[in-house]
Amino acid sequence: MGAAAAALGAEAIRDAIATHGEACIIVATGASQFTVLQNLVAQPDIDWSCVTAFHLDEYVGLPESHPASFRRYLRERFLAPLHNAPRFIDVDGTAPDPVAETRRLGALIAERRIDLCFAGIGENCHLAFNDPPADFDATEPYIVVELDEACRRQQHGEGWFESLEAVPRQAISMSIPQILRSRRIILSVPDQRKAAAVRDALEGPVTPLHPASVLQGHADTVLFLDPPAASLLRGTQAA
Repeated sequence: MGAAAAALGAEAIRDAIATHGEACIIVATGASQFTVLQNLVAQPDIDWSCVTAFHLDEYVGLPESHPASFRRYLRERFLAPLHNAPRFIDVDGTAPDPVAETRRLGALIAERRIDLCFAGIGENCHLAFNDPPADFDATEPYIVVELDEACRRQQHGEGWFESLEAVPRQAISMSIPQILRSRRIILSVPDQRKAAAVRDALEGPVTPLHPASVLQGHADTVLFLDPPAASLLRGTQAA
């Protein structure tokens, strides 16, 4: 699944560079992106010096030295393996004023053509850190969000934090409208624990209570699932 998602993403990056002389992408983190990034950095014939990569989200107050830091995750798994690294616009969760940080990021991404967004879907159907009920009408590219308990339980359950209490309660996240401005969105969603969220995103109504359902209206979203994640879809049986 990760190899297929990376190959499709690489195609979009190459096409953007060939057409525009550059590519602008959004990179995500979390367990769903391990094999995506592993395969993406191994893709041939990409001039990464022509790529700008925006960071999707980060915890408020979490230093980059922490094992759960998404900045650390991307530097280790995305930037470090590349000999000719892209320009990386990271989210500084330790900025003294998180709202000012959202404005800094918003100014950098404003008017940019976003060729590709890699992402996943959370157990609570969140998209980036836009937990339910998500703001479908946010006016800024990046916003400060409150993390709900289901999201925080997922982060603890995946082993990023030693306890639920240690999981931050706020994050800086790319907003739903900004994500939807991406020309192509590639989602990778593994595991049985995501099955209900996948069902709600694909077969339920478009509602802020199931944030990823908003992608039903996007013109070019490709969703990669493994059999357990697809197991609750109509007409589907898990392998």
